Amino acid sequence: MSPKGSTLRFYSTAVPKQALVARYTKNGNPTDVIKVQTEDLGPVSPTGVVVKMLYAPINPADLNMVSGTYNFNPPLPAVGGSEGIAQVIALGSQASKLKVGDVVLPVHQGLGTWRTHANWEEGDLVPVTSIDIKHEYLASLSVNPATALRLLTDFANLKSGDVIVQNGANSMVGQSVIQIAAAKGIKSINIIRRRADFDQVVGTLKGLGATVVVADDFIRNGEFRNLIKSLPQPKLALNCVGGETTTEMIRLLAQGGTLVTYGGMSLKPVVIPTRSFIFNDLQCRGFWMSQWYEKHSVEDRLALLKELSALVKANKLQLRLEQMPFNNFENALNRAINSSQRDKKIVLSF
Repeated sequence: MSPKGSTLRFYSTAVPKQALVARYTKNGNPTDVIKVQTEDLGPVSPTGVVVKMLYAPINPADLNMVSGTYNFNPPLPAVGGSEGIAQVIALGSQASKLKVGDVVLPVHQGLGTWRTHANWEEGDLVPVTSIDIKHEYLASLSVNPATALRLLTDFANLKSGDVIVQNGANSMVGQSVIQIAAAKGIKSINIIRRRADFDQVVGTLKGLGATVVVADDFIRNGEFRNLIKSLPQPKLALNCVGGETTTEMIRLLAQGGTLVTYGGMSLKPVVIPTRSFIFNDLQCRGFWMSQWYEKHSVEDRLALLKELSALVKANKLQLRLEQMPFNNFENALNRAINSSQRDKKIVLSF
């Protein structure tokens, strides 16, 4: 109930006046520029919503925004984080699309989810109370697993028995690609960096449903061709790395195949072999999940999340997450940045 004269409709407890936020005032190395600070929540507009954050992942794109190297950079000063899940604890007097207690996701990129509480507009949020999976999973679906599903759906007419090839296969997108493909009967050739725990990572990816897992220095070896000769040529190649591994993936593609680039972790260009490009009639496309959301409706977003959550509930999509409390933000950030840990998603809990 609301106190006398208030313009808010309250949840079970009073709305706090302040929140803790992970803010940066300039772009740079995230560990240098992000500081956890206290922020006044300020007055709530008639169509405003006060939320309590529940979970918020630390994604590579978030870190790129902080460093200033992403395609979209919020105006400074800014609070980090674009993905997360929250619960509505108060509504402005004219807010009508949400209700107190709703579980919500942010609609817009760069809204700033690394915070204990937020004062946002109702239009910034979409309710997901009806999606019945663990909140930490739901908080982590709309970027990486959503990217994986769109990559497998929007660029090739894949059917059971077809083959795809990808680099960066131990990333969260890569792991999601493996599992969603396996659920559809699609085989996957997966390329990863050679690292100290290489055999362990191979075992993990095979356990998720990967058909073949190889190191990036092996794909130029003649033995690699022997390893995959019993498989049909891939119809689709998924690139988040760039450089030589991408060139080698292109050479594997079947006639009329498609390369989709959705990242460039090596910071090296995509080099397309002229012979393959011309004589195999290949297509090269780009994909950015944020742009997909901008072009699609809230209903499309919810349908996407429901499809992914159904895979989670059926145990066909496992999200390898590591929860860390927001009050230990510095350690969580360092762990998210550590490349050897990127096969697990760091999720802040509040």
